[in-house]
Amino acid sequence: MSDIFKKSMCELGRHIGAGALDPLDITAQYLDAAEAHACGPRIYARLTRERALSEAAAASKRAKTGTRRGLLDGVPVSWKDLFDTAGTATEAGSGLLEGRVPTEDAEVVRRATESGLVCLGKTHMSELAFSGLGLNPVTETTPCVNDAAAVSGGSSSGAAGSVAFELAPGAIGTDTGGSVRIPAAWNDLVGLKTTSNRLPLSGVVPLAESFDTVGPLVKTVEDAAEVFAILDGTPAPNLRDASLKGKRLLMLETVAFDDIREAPLAGFERAVLRLQDAGAIIERGSVDMIERAMALSGILFPAEAYGTWRDVIEANPTVMFPPILDRFRAGGTVMAADYVDAWRKLQMYRAEYLAATAGYDAVILPTAPILPPNMDRLLSDNDYYVTENLLALRNTRIGNLMGLTGLTLPTGVPSTGILLQTPPNTEHQLLCLGAAVERALA
Repeated sequence: MSDIFKKSMCELGRHIGAGALDPLDITAQYLDAAEAHACGPRIYARLTRERALSEAAAASKRAKTGTRRGLLDGVPVSWKDLFDTAGTATEAGSGLLEGRVPTEDAEVVRRATESGLVCLGKTHMSELAFSGLGLNPVTETTPCVNDAAAVSGGSSSGAAGSVAFELAPGAIGTDTGGSVRIPAAWNDLVGLKTTSNRLPLSGVVPLAESFDTVGPLVKTVEDAAEVFAILDGTPAPNLRDASLKGKRLLMLETVAFDDIREAPLAGFERAVLRLQDAGAIIERGSVDMIERAMALSGILFPAEAYGTWRDVIEANPTVMFPPILDRFRAGGTVMAADYVDAWRKLQMYRAEYLAATAGYDAVILPTAPILPPNMDRLLSDNDYYVTENLLALRNTRIGNLMGLTGLTLPTGVPSTGILLQTPPNTEHQLLCLGAAVERALA
């Protein structure tokens, strides 16, 4: 493989700016690699070759005329197949949406395109984004980069696979309960969960819009910062002087370590030692309302998801993967009074959580308590599927319930991550802290 496949998005952008690489050549090489790779069809639902080459040619012209739009102008990315792309099918991993071709780009796709990011194609995902595993027998299941027999994590499964298998330098996914952070952790990537409603959801196929967020899966914290800046329309934070010295981090105990498996625990503990060596002050503690908030998950997520999709699902339920169908239909049993009461309680718990953690620069925990499960067993053993899916989502879901910003980084133990969580709308502070963590873990 060419050296370009090892480079981060920002490294590619700097080489383009220096005239050492051409966006058209970079894009053509990635498209050819995706078509030739054995896992390509399991990662990409469809490539957008014509669009990609056209966008890359325009970026190449800007590079040659000194009119580049930013550091990442001319750098390719993949898009999860729930972001509308004009003239290209957007089916969200479901037979229910087969043949759905939007006429306009999603707002975040439009912003990215205006900034010069090149759209390589649309990546596979869990059906309608309602699983943390990435198993999808309706379309394709993307494998984990560290274990070909295991799932890659979901629901942004192909997004993670595109970067981990070097078929895109970066990817954009969504996170409702962990769908950026789980596949990022299981494929040794950086994944950013943004604050709810921080990035626009216009043109994004919804799961539960109260919790849906958009975020990148990339190789470095710097890449995450630059992509977030583009999608947010704000300047990227300065990461160069980031330091862990004197930073107070709360290691979240309580539910986050229940039933944790050996490798995720070893990776997390290794990371904690590195952070302490870099000067971080780490305290252990619990935040009582988290368990009460977690108990609301079975009301809030399925009820909104089924309310969003009920008519479409019940018009053609047989085309769905049964475990996903079951998860949606569980929302149909939730009473309106219980749903309203759950939201009232959750808002109270969110305020209590922020007050309890206000003295810390971040809360840290293992991104997932398990390694990616075996895909054949998930298909053949429904009880195993249910158990592993709930465990996979458990730690990341804390951030969605509490409305937090989150960043997962690889620990150095394959398919394990350390998750940093900060209050809503603190993406810049989190990314600066993440850059310091990244250096400590290197």
